[in-house]
Amino acid sequence: MLEKIPTVLVVDDAEANVMILEEILKSDYNIVTASNGKEALEILKSANPVPKIILLDIIMPQMNGRELFEILKTDKAFQKIPVIFITVDTDSESELLDAGAVDFINKPFQPDIVKLRVRNQIDLKNYSDNLEQMVAEKTAEATKTLEFALQGLANVIEHRDLESGEHVKRTQLYVKALTDYLIETNSVYAQELIKLQPDIIMKSMALHDVGKIAIPDKILLKPGKLDPEEYEIMKTHTTRGKEIIHELGDVNASLYLKHCEDICYSHHERWDGKGYPQQLKDYAIPLTARLAALADVYDALICARVYKSAIPYEEALNIIKEGRGTQFDPVIVDAVVQINDKFKEISQKYM
Repeated sequence: MLEKIPTVLVVDDAEANVMILEEILKSDYNIVTASNGKEALEILKSANPVPKIILLDIIMPQMNGRELFEILKTDKAFQKIPVIFITVDTDSESELLDAGAVDFINKPFQPDIVKLRVRNQIDLKNYSDNLEQMVAEKTAEATKTLEFALQGLANVIEHRDLESGEHVKRTQLYVKALTDYLIETNSVYAQELIKLQPDIIMKSMALHDVGKIAIPDKILLKPGKLDPEEYEIMKTHTTRGKEIIHELGDVNASLYLKHCEDICYSHHERWDGKGYPQQLKDYAIPLTARLAALADVYDALICARVYKSAIPYEEALNIIKEGRGTQFDPVIVDAVVQINDKFKEISQKYM
């Protein structure tokens, strides 16, 4: 929601200039003042809401206008606040505009010009804020609709596969536990995982087996071991999954769909390059898929399937450890060992 009366921050060490600008603008705006850049920065850090616009002098003690402007441009909290420089004849106005200032006001001040330039920039800022809010709301709405649709699709696939009813939920929570641990312990993957957004990784895990919708029942539900030809058909659930994800939207425009694609296409790749469908090796396998691979195998080991019985937790963990550096990423295996109790707790809760 927009402020009823916008706040203008005036930064100038000359008290006379501040008084003149206050007199010109006080009938239309809340005026906050600072005598230098350092003081202005302190005001901004505690401001709620932040000023709608800043009128900034260039030559000031402690921290001048240019120094403050450079700080504002690199701070996400303040970089969108429009800045109008207060200039004198010797200042390079083109240089200031090129640096990112939205406008300038010359000394001595002309009241009508000051009012007009401040009003124009605040109108532009309000328009930009409204547009940004509308886009954010529409994006959130579309994302939520997509999430519901994909979760529903995952549930259909799971029921058709006749796996234990909470397989999708468990694998999502295993992946969440792994990403949380790897970030909290500042592992080598911590920063990458933060950029990949753990919550989206977890949601994307729901579609790791989406391609199984294209696998015939006689293969998908076979109670015994698959023969070589059947196994080759089963392996196509990775490529079919990728195709299905691409039909849902542009994977390059959605981090959610990108993670879905990487996970469903690559969660059967192996660290040693002996997996499928592309025989990717170590770091060529997307990190999200490396996490998914381990979560999926762990769940397959501890749960009964149409073709096998469940095995004990300790035995499952030993199999995971044996796959360190061959089937699985060593760093992720080490994380599973450390949080094995959490995995066990998740599996028991959602069995």
